Amino acid sequence: MWSPLGSDTPPCPDQLCPRHTCCAGLPSPGVGMCGDAHLQNGPHPGPSAPRLTGSEPLTILPLTLEPEAAAQAHYKACDRLKLERKQRRMCRRDPGVAETLVEAVSMSALECQYQFRFERWNCTLEGRYRASLLKRGFKETAFLYAISSAGLTHALAKACSAGRMERCTCDEAPDLENREAWQWGGCGDNLKYSSKFVKEFLGRRSSKDLRARVDFHNNLVGVKVIKAGVETTCKCHGVSGSCTVRTCWRQLAPFHEVGKRLKHKYETALKVGSTTNEATGEAGAISPPRGRATGTSGSDPLPRTPELVHLDDSPSFCLASRFSPGTAGRRCHREKNCESICCGRGHNTQSRVVTRPCQCQVRWCCYVECRQCTQREEVYTCKS
Repeated sequence: MWSPLGSDTPPCPDQLCPRHTCCAGLPSPGVGMCGDAHLQNGPHPGPSAPRLTGSEPLTILPLTLEPEAAAQAHYKACDRLKLERKQRRMCRRDPGVAETLVEAVSMSALECQYQFRFERWNCTLEGRYRASLLKRGFKETAFLYAISSAGLTHALAKACSAGRMERCTCDEAPDLENREAWQWGGCGDNLKYSSKFVKEFLGRRSSKDLRARVDFHNNLVGVKVIKAGVETTCKCHGVSGSCTVRTCWRQLAPFHEVGKRLKHKYETALKVGSTTNEATGEAGAISPPRGRATGTSGSDPLPRTPELVHLDDSPSFCLASRFSPGTAGRRCHREKNCESICCGRGHNTQSRVVTRPCQCQVRWCCYVECRQCTQREEVYTCKS
């Protein structure tokens, strides 16, 4: 089954990334990802981290392939993704789905790592850590489900408006009344199609399985955050900027804003009823909701809430475990988070000399000229 932020099966054949350097194991973020483009209006995870954008999509097939060869390559791309039968069938319907899945995983993983860059759990998603997290109902797991579904919804809506999908196109005008005030046009992001697709793609599991219901709830939270960020963008037309006619379309918020909202929901996540044996990691009987988990009906431990929900208390992530590599050796910021990240163990200080471009100026025409500045800086890392 397609799980949050990837699978353990390498879905990165040459057909998926003809213009990029691929990694084995994608979409298991943390090992590496395809792409050299930039995340539109998004975070800057670091100079060496690859980034993605909806305006520069990964290319799933060379444009010169014959139709039969193209179809075979598309089917193979879907087969390499770890999907259930229904998901594989949905993937095969449209040649744009497989590349959008890969793009969504990469974009979501990068945003997760950016949002948690100053935390003990910094969204380390190498295969074994991710697999262990997904077996448990931590609030980190809740965030992974939400950011994953949000990333897929965002990527699909953008792919529709960019013309990369066969079964959808630009968003339509919401109603005819808008035409009285402005000309509805442009090419809006097709959130209606993408949200419907994602709900069907992820599917609802048995209502008797609390963990499955929690995961599905957190998936929907990711979709709802995308919907809440839709904005109407307009462009004026007229003589001398008179704006006698406006062309308007709906546009999704930058994915970085989505990540910020989901991070806030992570921090205020609600715990619902479940008991877990910490020694074995096996779930036990369902207990009544505790804390702020309000809004339940009858004996249902899953509240009706727009917030993220989780079942189990998170580990400290201080020491190496099956959930994370721990914080030993992690770089920290002395004034911001060394005390928290290092878990009271203290930190080491290392002084080093670095050289960076500085005093850059744009020269006509057409290049940037910079000087090289050398300075000494201190690096702080957590003790073991």
